[in-house]
Amino acid sequence: MKKLTLLMAILMAAGFAFAQDDYYNNDVETIFSNQRSNGGYGAFSVGYTQIDGRDAMVAGARGAFIFDHSFAIGIAGYGFVNDLEYHNYQANPEDRFFLAGGYGGVFFEPIVGGTKPVHVSFPIVVGMGGISLVEHTGWDWDYYHDYQEYDTDLFFVFEPGVELEFNLTRFFRIATYGSYRLTSDIKLYDTNPDVLRGFNVGMTFKFGKF
Repeated sequence: MKKLTLLMAILMAAGFAFAQDDYYNNDVETIFSNQRSNGGYGAFSVGYTQIDGRDAMVAGARGAFIFDHSFAIGIAGYGFVNDLEYHNYQANPEDRFFLAGGYGGVFFEPIVGGTKPVHVSFPIVVGMGGISLVEHTGWDWDYYHDYQEYDTDLFFVFEPGVELEFNLTRFFRIATYGSYRLTSDIKLYDTNPDVLRGFNVGMTFKFGKF
């Protein structure tokens, strides 16, 4: 009987020690906790949109500080151009113009389920940018083109979006995104004021401590 009692006491002590070790070495979700995990990341993205009724590419980068897997804040910058196809400028003189520019600012990113393998986030970019109406001024047999700015303008931008994010490793994530670019009126020669407003879709690649 004494041996059985001693064995039970040893097993209870071992179980208590294991529970304590498991508690302090794993993330425990509580309502109030002072155990926070912060990090940061850098990312680049490539996307598709339409600008002035033509296919356009948007590419950019951003850097952020992450608070407790649930909220990120940082800076972002993007460039765009809607001259992705070859045009016969002699046959159609109107095609000799295209739009190019960039924008950037601060961004805020609420993250839902950031520790899960698949989760969502809602990045929002607020800032300003510039756009140019660019003219092709020449070409040769190698299809090398010279460019000249015909008109330029500045604008404010607000771009909310949503990302479906996949945790591939502890330090690398990939996301598909969709966003809508809202801008102030654009004032360029023979260009609609809302020429930059529209949807974007693409991929984002993130590297960092999440």
